[in-house]
Amino acid sequence: MKNHWKSAAWMLLVLASLFTACSESDNLPKPSKGTETEANDNANPTKQNSNYARLEFPHVKTNGNNLVVVHSTTEYGVNFSVEWDCDKKAQRWTCYEMDASTSTKNWKRKNWDTTSWGGDPFQEDKDIPEQYRTTLDDYHDSGYSRGHICPSADRLNSKDANEQTFYLSNMQPQVKGFNEGVWLTMESQLRTVWNTSKYRDMLYVCKGGTIDKSSQIAGYAKNKLIVPKYFFAAILAVKDGQYKAIGLWFEHKKNNDKHLSNYVVSIDELEKLTGIDFFCNLPDKTEKKVESATKAEMLIDWGL
Repeated sequence: MKNHWKSAAWMLLVLASLFTACSESDNLPKPSKGTETEANDNANPTKQNSNYARLEFPHVKTNGNNLVVVHSTTEYGVNFSVEWDCDKKAQRWTCYEMDASTSTKNWKRKNWDTTSWGGDPFQEDKDIPEQYRTTLDDYHDSGYSRGHICPSADRLNSKDANEQTFYLSNMQPQVKGFNEGVWLTMESQLRTVWNTSKYRDMLYVCKGGTIDKSSQIAGYAKNKLIVPKYFFAAILAVKDGQYKAIGLWFEHKKNNDKHLSNYVVSIDELEKLTGIDFFCNLPDKTEKKVESATKAEMLIDWGL
């Protein structure tokens, strides 16, 4: 990419840090009483954007032509964040929080039918430079669904929050039988079971599809749109000051399996599969513990 476009991309990140509401002190784990702040050798740098310190963030890529976009609303602050690969015109991940506040229902998806949109407001993400965005035409007659990474149903707390989930930067092309099958099962489990007071005071979620390794790309759709061969979810819960995490790894194909236990992997294993360092802003000791949980431990902890 030419230097002037690099400058434009970095300027967008600076602007995002200026205009995005965030309370880092509420988002980060507190040190135990009577101890010093715990060590964290792999935390995200925050000079460029203070939001990088949020617990849902994986380690951001500092090399290559990558852009992090943080979407927020006036009422609720940070809604979700996306790491976008400008060269690939694809998102690497979307990360977001889930708690009682984000779970309030002040908007219905069907309400879009009575707006000027006349239906779901799928649209380009204008926070990404035009030459690097995906477009509605990329998906039109492509044979793939526009698969939400942060689901619309997870953001019914406001009209603005819901609309942002329809940005194409929050999409990956998905086979219909996957999007409406096991991926939907995972979304429902996350929303209706794990996003309850039994399991969390707060959930931190990072999801996406594989775009970095040729062996993990199923192919290319219209206009060279990358079709991931695998999709993943990394989920961290904190309840009464205690942390636990679970990873899910899915092959991208038609699949109506309702048993999520078949797809459980540790966060350590998920990091090896994806090359992404999840939950890097946790203190090292806590991160090591939650990311190395065995499958048996995760099945018990997460009720699977």
